[in-house]
Amino acid sequence: MSTFRQLGVSGPILKAIEELGFENPMPVQEAVIPYLLEQGSGDVVALAQTGTGKTAAYGIPVIQQTDVDSKDAQFLILSPTRELCVQIASDLADFSHYIEGLHVIPMYGGSSIENQIRNFKRGAHVIVATPGRLIDLMERGVVKLDTIRTVILDEADEMLNMGFSEDLEKILSSVPVERKMLMFSATMSKEIQAISKKYLNDAREIVIGTRNEGAENVEHVYYMVHAKDKYLALKRIVDYYPSIYAIIFCRTRLETQEIADKLMQDGYNADSLHGDLSQAQRDLTMNKFRKRQLQLLVANC
Repeated sequence: MSTFRQLGVSGPILKAIEELGFENPMPVQEAVIPYLLEQGSGDVVALAQTGTGKTAAYGIPVIQQTDVDSKDAQFLILSPTRELCVQIASDLADFSHYIEGLHVIPMYGGSSIENQIRNFKRGAHVIVATPGRLIDLMERGVVKLDTIRTVILDEADEMLNMGFSEDLEKILSSVPVERKMLMFSATMSKEIQAISKKYLNDAREIVIGTRNEGAENVEHVYYMVHAKDKYLALKRIVDYYPSIYAIIFCRTRLETQEIADKLMQDGYNADSLHGDLSQAQRDLTMNKFRKRQLQLLVANC
């Protein structure tokens, strides 16, 4: 298995992601990062399910290839929802913690457009936006996309499912013709194929898992809570579903251990799984979980 250093990730980013608990690259990161870091690498269509580490797969190369000496916006990342938009911007800010002067600006609806305009005017190297809010800012004459070098569509299939097709057309027609384009999607639908054919040039297809592996039979539910209420919300879900058998993903090893410790202290059948444990400890925990002797597995994603 490769390390992030072997993938070509620079020192300041390595330091930041190691502090975040990143250890070995996930398959999508191992496939995408070195390709994007190659000089002259072309467009990409990456098929990967949510939760496979795709934000870091494109985010690390974006951070590494940003020219902080320029004031121009260089990268545009489009996401279908404001929650994902905020998460992407937060992750990129974390990855660039040791890179001075790099500005990542989120733009999404449901929040003060005046604040977003002020933040953008202070300088933006990387724009992370939902399509509707970006078009609003374009129509106001605030945002111009003529300096964008790379466009990334994250969860492109969801954007099309949510009816953003016309918005995407308008945005993509406003960026330079000579730009790189990356598209991340869970499935290769006809609509995704059409966008790929129209806007991508000789794109490389990178498939993680099974091509067109969907999640049609899985019901997705999410709860929006304040950060301070996350643990109480988790306990409430577990209490409401007493027979729950679940994996709880956390971003860092420290958070993983803290959540597992809290659950155990509160009387829940839980344990942790992360890189600070020995291989024997990890194997024991996984065996307990497979045999359903452990109800809640708190893992570092």
